Amino acid sequence: MMDECHYHMSRPIYSTHVFDEVHERKAQETRSLQERLSETCRCNDKWAVQKIKGLLPILDWLPKYPVKQWLPSDVVSGVTTGLVCALQGVAYALLVSVAPVYGLYSAFFPILSYFVLGTSRHISVGPFPVTCLMVGSVVLTFAPDEHFLRPANVTGANETLTDMLMAVDVEAREAQRITLACTMTVLIGLFQVAMGFMQVGFLVRYLSDPLVGGFTTAAAIHVFISQIKTILSIPTHNHSGFFSIVYTLIDVGKNINQTNVADLVAGLLTIFVIMAVKEVNAKYQHKIPVAIPIEVIVTVLASAISHVMDLNSQYGASIVHSIPRGFVPPQPPNLAIIGNILGSSFSTAVVGYAVAVSVAKVYAAKHDYTLDGNQELIAFGVSNIFGGCFSSFVASTALSRTAIQESTGGRSQVASIISALMVLIVILALGPYLQPLQKSVLAGIVIANLKGMFMQMSDVAVLWKQNRTDCLIWIATCLASIVLGLDVGLLAGLVFEMGTVVVRTQFPSCSTLGNMPDTDIYKNIKDYKNISEIPGIKIFKCNSPIYFANIDYFKEKLRDEVGFDAVRVFKKRNKALKKIHKLIQKGKLKVTEDGLVPVASMGVDNKAFESEKGPELVDGTKQPEVKVQVDWTSELPVNVSVPRVHIHSLVVDFSAVSFIDVVAAKSLKLLIKEFIRIGVGVYIAGCDAELVRRMEALSFFDEEVTRDLLFITVHDAVLFIQLETSSENADDHLADKISQLQDDKVPPPFTEDDDLIETYDNQHLAIHGLSN
Repeated sequence: MMDECHYHMSRPIYSTHVFDEVHERKAQETRSLQERLSETCRCNDKWAVQKIKGLLPILDWLPKYPVKQWLPSDVVSGVTTGLVCALQGVAYALLVSVAPVYGLYSAFFPILSYFVLGTSRHISVGPFPVTCLMVGSVVLTFAPDEHFLRPANVTGANETLTDMLMAVDVEAREAQRITLACTMTVLIGLFQVAMGFMQVGFLVRYLSDPLVGGFTTAAAIHVFISQIKTILSIPTHNHSGFFSIVYTLIDVGKNINQTNVADLVAGLLTIFVIMAVKEVNAKYQHKIPVAIPIEVIVTVLASAISHVMDLNSQYGASIVHSIPRGFVPPQPPNLAIIGNILGSSFSTAVVGYAVAVSVAKVYAAKHDYTLDGNQELIAFGVSNIFGGCFSSFVASTALSRTAIQESTGGRSQVASIISALMVLIVILALGPYLQPLQKSVLAGIVIANLKGMFMQMSDVAVLWKQNRTDCLIWIATCLASIVLGLDVGLLAGLVFEMGTVVVRTQFPSCSTLGNMPDTDIYKNIKDYKNISEIPGIKIFKCNSPIYFANIDYFKEKLRDEVGFDAVRVFKKRNKALKKIHKLIQKGKLKVTEDGLVPVASMGVDNKAFESEKGPELVDGTKQPEVKVQVDWTSELPVNVSVPRVHIHSLVVDFSAVSFIDVVAAKSLKLLIKEFIRIGVGVYIAGCDAELVRRMEALSFFDEEVTRDLLFITVHDAVLFIQLETSSENADDHLADKISQLQDDKVPPPFTEDDDLIETYDNQHLAIHGLSN
């Protein structure tokens, strides 16, 4: 426990206006649009080199690459990651519903452009299950099997039987699906490049960790359900959109009797073995120099077993069949379908970038280097455009693959280039050896790599304890993405998240502050026992920006805290004064010699009501003007229920208010005037300089609501009020003594009050920051 320390300080009482006068402010530099544009467009050699290196980071880091120190570890990392990347590419092609060879292309081409343009040293660029499934859902929506049914060519069958037997035109279906996937990939890249050049990478920050966690967990469930049919090797219809998971499960249930045992056993064994070995890798990562590439081992063994035992012919196992060597010619995107996939492409672009940058930031922080978010957008965008033109589908990164690249010693993107060379070897030479591989093994690899996403479900309990709003965002996004599909679910989750932000600012926490005795500390009176309110002063704090959506709530909470409605008080007092004037008119209330109505022994001057004069004529006789002083805390001589006002000052703590808009400024200004006209002074404390400038721009201040009501701190405002109140009481005391002495025709003995007058002079000097 810290030793108790004390400090004492003496300084003037500062309003914001006085503080700015005493402590000279720096001149605010204001530049015209033309000046800013000219500065932006100004070009010199240093600026040009810096911009070129920013756009092509390879020019910055490659010349500095320490070959002897980094290259050996990059080679080991690249070889290991490349084998895993090739097999994951083949497996994730199932999620896109295209031939496995296109997964190899997707594991190769994006790496080449990212090597030149990327700023992360460690991420492994390539297919990611969530984005692959998002592309696959679009592919299945616009190119389902039903669109490619053709009459089966059955030898010896009559015409009627031929019409009944329909078969899928596989070649036409594959061509249409890869065209769709590549077109969507190019469009995703265009969105990412556009966002990068527009410097809007910050928009991804709206995808909070709870939202991304709920979304990726839902995506993992979608991926798992979509691979069940492959594990069981049973036919199902292609479903996407709302309740697609339910329809898929119904199809699986209907056709489960057609399960292929060989595929089921191979799939389950693959899942079990990969997950078990990955646990071993994680547990002994500090003792094993290189992680066991279990996906590679399982794939090689499964391909060999399938080939030797001829599982396709003997047991009807579903195998890859064809992985041709080499590349297909580049093809342009199909512009005719772009209008139909704009929304899905944009959401996939955002998700792919958000996931990749999240992973990249983890390793950038771990290895202490800077990541450029906008350049990452450009790098991934160009990678997707480049890959889409060469029959690749969307690229992002996978945490498991990146973890392998980093844990095996990867130091830079040189490891990624070497992994791309390994994929190239598979494309050019080793592809045919994977043709006997069972598809259920690939599905098992996909499912085994979903473990990390499923483990995010444990976050729900933690979030519930830490912040229930974030927990609700996680749950809402997950459920929406499961039920409505990934595209609509992500949008629904984002809307829900924005809704929670609006609700939290629309209904902010407000409190009444009290003073900790003998300190300048003010805290919520509900939180501490030894805190008390200052008599006659209400201190109100709002912990939120004030804008059009919450200004009414702000006024409502303020009315509840002060205990009265200023408008109602004004109207009731006005009504009471009118009745008092009528009583004076009728002679039921006598007017004193000085023209005041003896309603109470001690009056409160109500300047707002002085315009309410008595009638000018009574029985043809002109009556003198009557000014009324009323003590509103005493019983009135008229039957009007006037709400009691127990305060003379209101201090509003704006230390937590970051901005105010035009609607709130108008309402707040009117609110201050409402308090002023019932004799309650209003002061605003803790305004940031930027907030003050904003208030000035909104014409918040005028002759009645001046900058003098702004104070540096709550304590400054309270001391000012107390000094002003004591000064007024003393002035009234002096006035009464002077009046009494004049009535007695005796010269006023001012010398008796010299000390009092000097005290007030010093107080006023202190208020203006000029005292010693």
